[in-house]
Formats: sequence, structure tokens, C-alpha cells
Amino acid sequence: MRTGTRLVGTLARGAGQLVAVPLGGIARWRGGKPMHPRGAVFDAVLERRGGSEDWGIPWLDAHATDAAVVRLSRGAGLPAPLPDLLGMAIRLPGDDGPIDLLLSTTGSGPIGRLLPLPRRDTAAVYSSIMAYRSDAGSVRLAALPEADDVPSDPRPLAGIVVRDGLRFTLAAARGTGPWQPFATLVLTAPAAPLDPDVRFDAVQNPPPGLVPDGPMARFRAPAYARARSARTADR
Repeated sequence: MRTGTRLVGTLARGAGQLVAVPLGGIARWRGGKPMHPRGAVFDAVLERRGGSEDWGIPWLDAHATDAAVVRLSRGAGLPAPLPDLLGMAIRLPGDDGPIDLLLSTTGSGPIGRLLPLPRRDTAAVYSSIMAYRSDAGSVRLAALPEADDVPSDPRPLAGIVVRDGLRFTLAAARGTGPWQPFATLVLTAPAAPLDPDVRFDAVQNPPPGLVPDGPMARFRAPAYARARSARTADR
């Protein structure tokens, strides 16, 4: 089993190194954003209230209210109303630096949460796909919608948030277990300009007590590094 796990990790890291080179080129072409070039940034509030049972992970169990920055984006930058792989990036304050969560539209079930799923509607299920190693075992995070029929094109989306706000329930799951809500995320106002240059890194900036792990973490690490290098070279 350990040999198989090491092999999967090695293959994932190699795949990440393989795609890092073209992603670096795309990042230079797209102003440092190889993926999710079109998006909108919002002020938000995250209210953590813990779950129905203790996780043994202070960040998931704590009761706290934090100001947040959220970017909602279209992965390939395809024009609406075409479906696209939608992304949600969340930045939160932390005692040792920022905390970043990167979620993508997926299914919600035990298998579906592991698979990217193109969507038109921003009010969709978003999953970390990437697992976190923790004292509670393998954990994934998700944002579950509390609305429906919300456009994913940045400007109409900003209008919806100005008028009504936009709410998601944040949840965590052990392995393939059920989602357990632990927080509410409320988008309150769009940034000005609408899509300022905010960079997120879920591998380097995880929540305390959660360690990025598994094939997706190993795949992402070299790609993130190449994108950061491309941005630095352009300055």
C-alpha cells in the first residue's frame, strides 16, 4: 500500500512539473494568471461556529468571525453563458500569516467531490478536491450554496452581490464521509476595481492543523511555483 501511495505521489509531482512549464508561459501571457483569468473579488465575512461534533482541529472547532477576501472566477476564461470550471478562492487572516482556500466546482457526493465539474451557475458546490492531512484523518473542505441561479460572469455577479449579498455554507468531510457544516461565508461587496491582483496559494497557506496532502497537493506545488516565478519575472 505504501509503495502504491508513493508511486501515485511521484506521478502526481511529475505531472505537476510537466505542466508547470506551459503554465508559466500562459501566466506571462495572462498577466500572471495561467488559470482563472476572469473573475471578481469581494469583501466577505466568515462566521465559524464549529460543527455538530468536535473535529479535534481548533480551526474547524472554533467560534470566530473573520473578515475575508473572496475571488469567484471562470477557470478557462470562457465567455458566459458557456459552462466553465468555476473557482472560489478565499483569503482569511491567520496568526502566522494569511490562510488561503482554493475550491473548484465539483459534485457533492463521495466520488463527485473529487472530480472537477464545469458549471454556469456561481451558486454551485465547490470542493477543495485536494485533501488535507490532520489529526482527524484525511479532510476535504467545501462551500455549499444557499442560493440558486446566480450568474458566473463577473459584472452581473457583482450586481447580485450588491443587491442581495451571496451566502455559502462551509463544510468539511473526513474521507468520503458526509459534509459537516462549520461556518457561513457571506459576500458583502465587490472590490473596486472589480478584479484587483490578489494571489492565493492553498499549498503554502493552509488553515492551521490542516496539511495539504495527496496527489493534488503534489501536482499543484510545482505549478504554483512556476506561476509565482513568472509573475516575479514580469515585474
